[in-house]
Amino acid sequence: MAQSQSSTEADWVSRFADDVIAESERRAPGKPVVVASGLSPSGPIHLGNLREVMTPHLVADEIRRRGYTVRHLISWDDYDRYRKVPNGVPGIDESWAEHIGKPLTSVPAPAGSAYPNWAEHFKAAMTAALDELGVEYDGISQTEQYTAGAYREQILHAMRHRADIDAVLDRYRTKKDPAAAGSKGGKKPQQQKKVDEAELEAEAGSGAASEDDGSGGSAGYFPYKPYCGNCEKDLTTVTSYDDDSTELNYTCTACGFAETVRLSEFNRGKLVWKVDWPMRWAYEGVIFEPSGVDHSSPGSSFVVGGQIVREIFDGVQPIGPMYAFVGISGMAKMSSSKGGVPTPADALKIMEAPLLRWLYARRKPNQSFKIAFDQEIQRLYDEWDSLARKVADGSVLPADAAAYARAIGTAAGELPHTSRPLPYRTLASVVDITAGHDEQTLRILSELDPENPLTSLDEARPRLDRAENWITSQVPAEARTIVRDEPDKELLGSLDDQGRRSLRLLLDGLDSHWSLDGLTTLVYGVPKILAGLEPDAKPTPELKVAQRSFFALLYRLLVGRDTGPRLPTLLLAVGAERVRRLLDA
Repeated sequence: MAQSQSSTEADWVSRFADDVIAESERRAPGKPVVVASGLSPSGPIHLGNLREVMTPHLVADEIRRRGYTVRHLISWDDYDRYRKVPNGVPGIDESWAEHIGKPLTSVPAPAGSAYPNWAEHFKAAMTAALDELGVEYDGISQTEQYTAGAYREQILHAMRHRADIDAVLDRYRTKKDPAAAGSKGGKKPQQQKKVDEAELEAEAGSGAASEDDGSGGSAGYFPYKPYCGNCEKDLTTVTSYDDDSTELNYTCTACGFAETVRLSEFNRGKLVWKVDWPMRWAYEGVIFEPSGVDHSSPGSSFVVGGQIVREIFDGVQPIGPMYAFVGISGMAKMSSSKGGVPTPADALKIMEAPLLRWLYARRKPNQSFKIAFDQEIQRLYDEWDSLARKVADGSVLPADAAAYARAIGTAAGELPHTSRPLPYRTLASVVDITAGHDEQTLRILSELDPENPLTSLDEARPRLDRAENWITSQVPAEARTIVRDEPDKELLGSLDDQGRRSLRLLLDGLDSHWSLDGLTTLVYGVPKILAGLEPDAKPTPELKVAQRSFFALLYRLLVGRDTGPRLPTLLLAVGAERVRRLLDA
């Protein structure tokens, strides 16, 4: 098979692709390479969960680029139990607590939803985001799999070997590992954090957080939980089971219902998480599936799963890198995930898909990183545009070039992009000042580069739309830019000779400097001329102080405060005529 040009470079995706291809050829020669992710639609699926998808997606896409057939499975853990009523989700109230213990697909969707149940409601937003991000995958509903009897043989096998499973689990129960104690499934207790400092746990499936290991009643250990035939909840206890007839008896502690069923015909229940996950590894032939840092501790689902898949299901644990947390840098207002943490849909409202892909591609899975919703997003876009220029001129480092290539497209082709990628901070400043007025916005943007003027706002989209969404959704009202209607006569009248001269130098140079680059030279050059220096003189500490003082004066006269958007952009946005009226001393 041909290898991509990046496969020999020092980037983490290529190295994992090498390992996965070799392992797949050893385990299943000639068959498609299988990578996997697990997502639970138990609520808004956040940006930490996205790492569970992007890590195998990037590896799978690299393998596709090399000419191999790949299946990226995303298991929707929609047959998991509904654990709690999440805070801040619109359209629900305390009455949803009556559904705790039911499968997610049996819980009503939030009021006003267009979807038939809770799971489909929260899957929809993630599905749309994955489509925008160019993620190619095969979705598997665990509700459909279990209720159709797809895992019947595996369930019967697990029940026959329940003592062996119990013995594996008991190796870890007796350790009472402090890192795994305190919550079911080996999860570390979660701490509430401010959104500005949020670490979003990227979990390998939701089951790790939602289910115990199946140990229970006086009849012994059973790795299977029926959902009650009366109330649909999993608050059931298996009271007896016969291996030969597969006759199973259970009682429900929620409603008192008792039932006798034949497990060989019964499809209303599921294996507990620590057995379900390794069962699926063997069933699907998964070669590669990452897991969060919470799964690396003794007794955790990934560690125990490795024992169970080998000893019970005669399978092999996937190659599974541990991946670190994703943090959030400032989120002023929540949208679809009010009261919780931001989702991929939230991020894609303020940044283009290639940029979001890049954030996951450029860091190794075990490296944490932050996704910016505050002013940091402007610096992030500057860094992205700088990388694009380096790629264009050939000065980029190999690993950075590989990350860039993975960000802008997939094996299927390039993602949609902005044809005229103007600086994000400039676009944000312009839409802030114009309040999104298209005609004004086009006038200003067309003046940024008079030799190659923008002729349509469509040339600046979708980046322009993302910048406008950022301004309207993440910048507080008090931080928005409002240009003065009338001159500040009191401030203008209090200026000394040097202050009036600085304004005159600026106004006299407007016409000959009316472009983004020209106005940048002008506003930085005025303090140099006042100091008796040439306009291209290198700054000194004293000159920097003078420049800051001049800039603060301009901001006060134009927008009534000491800071604001970059002055060249602000001047272009205000327009030469209005600038003259506001600054004429």
